[in-house]
Amino acid sequence: MDSGFAENWRVSFDDLRFLAELPRNVWLEAALQLCHLRLHGRFVEDWLDVSGDALSYVASQMELQDKRPSRAFSDRTGRRYRQAIAEHCGLSRMSARDQAEFQAWLADICPQVAFRGELVDRGFDRLRQQGFIPPSEGSVLRLVRSVRRGFLDRFLASVTDRLCVAAVMSLEKSLAEPRETTGFGKLKDDAGAASLEKVLAAAARLAFIQDQDLPFDVLDGLAPEWIKKLARRVEGETATEMRRHDRPRRLGLFAVYLMTRRSQMIDGLVDLLIEVVHRLGTKSRRKVISRIAADIEKVHGKERLLVDIAMAAIDDPDGRVSDVIYPVAAAAKLKAVIDEHRAKGTLDRRVQTVMRASYASHYRRMLPSLLSALEFRSNNTAWRPLMEALQLIIRLTREGRRFVPASTAPTGSIPAKWRETVIDAKGRLNVISFELCVLTQLRERIRAKEIWIEGADRYRNPDDDLPRDFPERRATYYAQLNLTQDARDFTMTVKAQMEEELLNLNAALPHDDKVRLRWRGENRISITPFAPAPEPAGLAALKSEVARRWPMTGLLDTLKEAALDTGFLNAFETSASREALPSGIRDQRLLLCLYGLGTNAGLKRVAAGMPGVSHDELLHIRRRYIDPASLRAAAARVADATLAIRNPVVWGEAGTACGADSTKFGAWDRNLMTEWHARYGGRGVMIYWHVERQATCIYSQLKRCSSSEVAAMIEGVLRHCTDMEIQRQYVDSHGQSAVGFAFCHLLGFELAPRLKAIARQKLALPSAGLRGRLPNLLPILSGVVDWDEIEQQYDEMVKYTAAMRNGTADPEAILRRFARTDVMHPTYKALAELGRVIKTIFLCRYLRSEVYRREIHEGLNVVENWNSANGFVFFGKGGEIASNRVADQEISAHALHLLQASLVYVNTRMIQSVLADNAWAGRLSERDYRGLSPLIYLHINPYGRFEVDLAKRIYFGAMAA
Repeated sequence: MDSGFAENWRVSFDDLRFLAELPRNVWLEAALQLCHLRLHGRFVEDWLDVSGDALSYVASQMELQDKRPSRAFSDRTGRRYRQAIAEHCGLSRMSARDQAEFQAWLADICPQVAFRGELVDRGFDRLRQQGFIPPSEGSVLRLVRSVRRGFLDRFLASVTDRLCVAAVMSLEKSLAEPRETTGFGKLKDDAGAASLEKVLAAAARLAFIQDQDLPFDVLDGLAPEWIKKLARRVEGETATEMRRHDRPRRLGLFAVYLMTRRSQMIDGLVDLLIEVVHRLGTKSRRKVISRIAADIEKVHGKERLLVDIAMAAIDDPDGRVSDVIYPVAAAAKLKAVIDEHRAKGTLDRRVQTVMRASYASHYRRMLPSLLSALEFRSNNTAWRPLMEALQLIIRLTREGRRFVPASTAPTGSIPAKWRETVIDAKGRLNVISFELCVLTQLRERIRAKEIWIEGADRYRNPDDDLPRDFPERRATYYAQLNLTQDARDFTMTVKAQMEEELLNLNAALPHDDKVRLRWRGENRISITPFAPAPEPAGLAALKSEVARRWPMTGLLDTLKEAALDTGFLNAFETSASREALPSGIRDQRLLLCLYGLGTNAGLKRVAAGMPGVSHDELLHIRRRYIDPASLRAAAARVADATLAIRNPVVWGEAGTACGADSTKFGAWDRNLMTEWHARYGGRGVMIYWHVERQATCIYSQLKRCSSSEVAAMIEGVLRHCTDMEIQRQYVDSHGQSAVGFAFCHLLGFELAPRLKAIARQKLALPSAGLRGRLPNLLPILSGVVDWDEIEQQYDEMVKYTAAMRNGTADPEAILRRFARTDVMHPTYKALAELGRVIKTIFLCRYLRSEVYRREIHEGLNVVENWNSANGFVFFGKGGEIASNRVADQEISAHALHLLQASLVYVNTRMIQSVLADNAWAGRLSERDYRGLSPLIYLHINPYGRFEVDLAKRIYFGAMAA
């Protein structure tokens, strides 16, 4: 028991004297109410809210039995002793004036507090600070609802008043014609697949928003959570439902939604631009290569032909070509040889020619819309020529010019490989070729965040990714990361650790028969692989016993049981202003929706299998209650509950290690999220999982197939909302990089990858003089680390790391700035050098310790086991995510996470119940416990009728003590 808990629930001698004046049968109740009042500023209304530890501790101080009180809050006896407690604490009743001031105070802070529960808590804190007797929670809740309703009415009315007449007419027309290009329904659509039509439609929608002159400044004083709530409310409504609102609410909600959509639309349009230019290049290159291959196949026996020509020329050197050469080599065949040679000409030039033809005949129509909708900016003067080139293109497009003097192009805007394509033989600038040249450069610079877009989110000003107050709060940021502010001290520490690990490996290697080094070839490290182990007999028997006790348990029942135990359904709040459904019906439909989404069976099939529930009713729940943030919160509750109920005797002590890996899911491809997977083949999306060693998933992300797994790994460690603290992260080869090793070290956790190319790894040297002390490692030693580079860029590296830690930027946005092609970035060089150091330390431990290698192997096997269960749970539609909306794809991923996590929770309780049986005492060996996992589903039935009876529970029997 920590000191803070004891202090919060301590009963003083003065309190004991006060309690002695009350009847003995209310002593425990009164003591709990007294401590709860001081701690939370309110009285206990539901005795289940008092933890068992608090109950036991207070009862022990008073030498009473720790029996939980059951007196109703409205009981007259309870009201009398609560009044006495308030007087004992020096609290007074609020007057009418005090109540008005309290209500006004709530109204003042309402714009900064979006969550109703938080506003209630802050209200009780305010009453405690002012020394007032707290009213019932219901009274404060009603007051909070009234204050929030009044605030929203005033705020939305103020937004509507700021709209011009033209904007009002445009918004009303959009609601009246929702399926038009700029209609309400279309404005909610994603950017779609990369095509000319989608680019033009996205640009039209963005232009519609920009033309309304919306009052973006009204959002400045509003909490971001409020903005998300209002946007979610509009997202969940149809045009018909929006039209039912009164005019101020209707137009205010719509305007706020469009203000939040602008940055998303800009991001989507930029994504389309990047993808269109990329596809234009790849398709053109593929077409050129196929033509070259076809041309090469036309001429056979060229070597023999050359010999025949040479012999004929030697035999008759003075003869005519038509008389000497043509008899042995026909003119047509010689022409084919010439064509083949020309086909092997400059590949880039031919690709550019094909790209230009495709761009000029089709894609060029998108340019005016793009340049009018997007405002490009750059903080780097090195890219000023490119920015000037964009302005020149705008002017030339307006003038309709096809050719201009080459001197018109800004100096440095045309790379050498494009010069022959852009500038013709007459010295003229081909405007169409110049546009394509600029667009290809623009794509690369946007991806590296050297050029950014005004009003965007993901493609915003890169300076906004970094903490602006870093110079002023430098010491605070270093303290958060637990790093020294002295760059020299930092490098000396890691250098000493590196030297120690290298020397330890050098001493251990001659005595290790599992690790061998070779002196020749690229593959110089050889490690004996682990032999596959059969399943322990005890585990097989345990699985059979679980299946015998709970045969064919419904997968829907496991979701329901986890919901009733953990209360994760409370994470789902309606996006509407009020809730009319009874809680029982709402919870039943919520569970059916979550099951339909998590299994991919779909809401229609679930409704068909559940009497009394229609598809429209489930669709209403889906639109109003279910969003990615709520699903994340629900999954985090299940994960925390699973960690809390675990018996350390069965599962071992709580760990701090986690494995991460991705798995591919097929998905509809008319969107920007779905991509072709280079390794697995086929189109789809990736779901990146973070799973701790006992199969509890703590975080999930929907990612593109080409996105960085290193960024996904870091995001999961930083953003998971569970109680687990991650100190070691297992990944496979794709989840690591030199920069990844550096950032993980600066963030304070250890990256432990299972490297596929372990045979080709090299060890960096801290100093040249150490090479002579490492004779056993000579075959795998590389260059010396540049410590000066690390020290010079140390502060910048910490700044980027602080941005990740504090959430000012996503890890992927930070890592995009340090792409491998951007080798000139000084901070990239320093991160790469630091990454070499940390990777060398890891490799030394990995090669020296078989236990460490086995730990990493087992940790990743847990994630692979989780991936294998995805197919069992996500069985509907062949496991393909049947939606082109990215938000729907994300909801499917998180619903699968929640459903599978609920299965793990219920299995944990079942296994512990079996092992609590005396008949199973001592039946499992140490090897059995080591391989024990709650992710089993032999006893689970995911199919059948979908019935939810909230009164029917799974009986687990006695839990393992």
